[in-house]
Parts: sequence; C-alpha cells; structure tokens
Amino acid sequence: MSTERFILKKSHELPTNGKVSWESPSNIALVKYWGKYGEQLPKNPSVSFTLNNCKTTTTLLFEKKNDTTDFSFEVFLEEEKTPSFEPKIRKFFERIQVYLPFLKDFHFVIKTSNSFPHSSGIASSASGMSALACCLMSIEKMIDSSISAEYFQQKASFLARLGSGSAARSIEGGLVVWGEHKNIDHSSNLYGTPYPYQIADVFTTYQDTILLVDKGEKVVSSTVGHNLMHNHPYAENRFQQAHDNLDTLKTIFEEGNLDKFINLVESEALTLHAMMLTSNPYFILMKPNTLHIINKIWSYRKETGSKVCFTLDAGANVHLLYPENEKQQILDFINNQLIAHCQNAQYICDNVGTGAKQLA
Repeated sequence: MSTERFILKKSHELPTNGKVSWESPSNIALVKYWGKYGEQLPKNPSVSFTLNNCKTTTTLLFEKKNDTTDFSFEVFLEEEKTPSFEPKIRKFFERIQVYLPFLKDFHFVIKTSNSFPHSSGIASSASGMSALACCLMSIEKMIDSSISAEYFQQKASFLARLGSGSAARSIEGGLVVWGEHKNIDHSSNLYGTPYPYQIADVFTTYQDTILLVDKGEKVVSSTVGHNLMHNHPYAENRFQQAHDNLDTLKTIFEEGNLDKFINLVESEALTLHAMMLTSNPYFILMKPNTLHIINKIWSYRKETGSKVCFTLDAGANVHLLYPENEKQQILDFINNQLIAHCQNAQYICDNVGTGAKQLA
C-alpha cells in the first residue's frame, strides 16, 4: 500500500487558531516487534492488548503565524515546560511534514500529562505519540471535513508510528495487529489494525498489573536494541517465529485456550530478551527482581492452577496478565509475595481498553 494516500493535498483554508485534546493509552505486546527497517517499519508483525488506565492526555493549542520557514512549538509535561522533549518532537515533525503540510503554518503549544508516574519505567512513547498524532489529525479534520472515521484512525496510527513504532498499536482498542502477515486480513506495516477474527470473551476483559521493578533509565535504548537486529545471527529465525506465533494465536484467541496462551506469551517475552542477550554488543535489561518475580509466578501457577502469566517489554518491569475472574486472588498474590520485588512497592493495575478518545 502506498503512503501517497496519507498526504493532505486539498488546499482548504486553515483555521486561525484552536485547541484540541485527546487521551491515548499504552499497549502491551503479546507477540513482540523487535527489529525495524526503513522509516519505522517492523521486521516482523506484532499483536498487543490496548491498555485502559496507563494513558497520556495531550492538549494541542495552535495559532497561525507569519513566518512559515520552520517548525514552532513548546512542550509542557505536567504544566512544566520541558525543553528536553523538543528534539524528539522536532524529529517527529520532520518525518510527518510531507503528510501534514500545515505544520509550519502554526505555532503549537503541546501540553501533555501521564496517568502513571513519570519515570516509573512505563514507556510513555506509545501513548504520548499516539495522543499527539490524534490531535494533529483533528486539525486535518478541520481542514478537510470529508475524511472518514476509518481514514482518520489509519492515518493517526500511521503518523504515530513515525514517532514511536509501538504507538501504531495505541489508536484502536482491544487486540491490535501491526505488521504484514499473510494470514491476517488488512494487516499492514504502515499502521495498526484491529484484530479481525473471533476472540473468546475471556480476552476482552483481560487484566494487566504492571510490577515496577526498576524505574531507572535503560542501559540500552530500544532504538539501539532494534538496530542490533540488523546483523543478529538469529534475526531471521526470530522474525519467522513471530509470524508462526501469530498463526498459533488465531486458534488460541478463538478457543480461549489459556494454557496455550500462557506458553506462547511467556515464550515471546523470553525470546525478546534472548535477542538482547545474543546481540553484539550484548546487553541485559532484566534485573534480579525480574527473575525473582518470574520464578514466583511459575511456582504460584503450579501450586494453584492459576492462569496468570507474565510478559516483558524491553525493560525490567513485569506485566502480569490474567483473566478478570482471578483479579482478587492475583492482587493477594502480588501483595503477599511479589511486592517485595517492586521498587518502592509500586505496581499499576490495568486492563484491556478501548483505544484513543477525543476529549475536546
């Protein structure tokens, strides 16, 4: 599919000024994306649960300006001006300017806040970039009111991806696929799409409690980690594994087989970190407490028959995934056995959500 369709070509009159506001959630991948090419394109497809509570709220104020030679913007986090965010926003604007040619016509004030503690170790790039992309699409909608809701969602995901790859999966709710897969209709490398097949009810209310093991800055950034897949000795096998696992998940999602779900999701998480351990240079993002928690999950599951499992992002924090009917038992398990391994005893309770929402 060509990117040409996402270029705003109609020369409608621009609004003089205005304000838009969106909230957009984070997401947790079940099949992981690790490795990219071109301009933020994935080397393998992925699928994620969109979350509900871990979200970013972004308000974008805009006003036409006379000098249109460069981008003009200010960024505020939690009402504090944050110049350190400006290089990332500038790079984002440079990537998307061809698709939103009005960017240099306005001065923007970007006000953003997270529902989770800043520097908590929860990646805010997916929620932050998707919220900003939705705000920019609201301006496009003011310029060209004829765009459809489907186009709005697809282009918002397309733009968000150019800021942060995983942000492509934060626009829609529920299960979202990003990356071309021969057996998943309408899947695309350019943007995330809602998972199009039957899903057992148990997966529509799944819980994700995030155990904050380490809130420090990662020793190796995700961008560097992705780049290390270019010459990785196991890269091609890993990419094929992701395709195969998505095929397997189709049956799991339909049947609601939680034992097979647990096996696949935990294998995916450990494979992600195995790629880091076997890259050159190699690195470790898990911490000792990450491993303590994993071992306690395995013991608890063996003793109780629980359907709780874990997954990991590119970091030390542990996401506990479990069906809604186990919520109280798992919270007791966390408070009795796992909280000691969390930094400052912190964890965040979340669940599958419905995607980005316009607030104003």
